Amino acid sequence: MKNFVSGLLILSCLGLVACNTVSGAGKDIRATGSAISNAADKAKQKL
Repeated sequence: MKNFVSGLLILSCLGLVACNTVSGAGKDIRATGSAISNAADKAKQKL
């Protein structure tokens, strides 16, 4: 029983870490998309 509870605790912690990692990746991808969009707008204005 003790091992089962310990295992659940470890899995819960890993799940939370994974959520934070995915959230951070989403923010990075959004920032990259914004940078590409801004660069495209600047190039469009030069034409």
